[in-house]
Amino acid sequence: MVKKLTVIAATSAFLLVSCSNKKSSVPEPAKPGAPVETASPNASYRPAFEGQTRIGGVKTATAYSTKILTSSLESPWGIQSLPNGKFLVTEKAGRMRIVTADGNISNPITGVPPVSSAGQGGLLGLCLDPDFATNRMVYWSFSESGNLTAIAKGRLSEDERALESVTVIYRATPAYSGALHYGGRVVFDRAGNLLISTGERSDLVTRPQAQDPNSSLGKIIRITTSGQPATGN
Repeated sequence: MVKKLTVIAATSAFLLVSCSNKKSSVPEPAKPGAPVETASPNASYRPAFEGQTRIGGVKTATAYSTKILTSSLESPWGIQSLPNGKFLVTEKAGRMRIVTADGNISNPITGVPPVSSAGQGGLLGLCLDPDFATNRMVYWSFSESGNLTAIAKGRLSEDERALESVTVIYRATPAYSGALHYGGRVVFDRAGNLLISTGERSDLVTRPQAQDPNSSLGKIIRITTSGQPATGN
């Protein structure tokens, strides 16, 4: 299935205040509203704390405009803006590409490890190192052969055609023979560690592992850029 890549540009309205007004002109952050989920629980698992599964929704007042850059990507999954104004995009089947602001699509970037793209698996989320401008490091999540959610890192070459020195730094165990719920998000926290999401693999037999601290399934996990547990875990 071919999906469109849409870039959303945000515009903010700023309030002009007189010099006698001591309040900040920075808009207040949106406050949580009513819970998003209101239906009765459909499982017997107990939340870690009251209200954990009843998080409040947030409606933003920020205005957005959209522009379709291309309709030629196949099942795009992750997208990151590069310092040069281009976009680094993953496609579920295992391809990573560069897309320009005028919609030109590069050939697949070489060096991406093979992915298991059956079901909901494939090449998933990605993020840039906070120091990408100097080290050109990219981190990404993918479903690996053997049914594992894995995190890899590599250096994007200067010509943007290859990932160099690629290393798999983390694998979410145990492996499970299924094709659903891999998770796939990967972001940096303010301390320079990686936060990764792993799926509980959907099936009834694996769902309880989401509440098992000895399992990596169904978790948000914090690791260093070398794949080790982050300090303070």
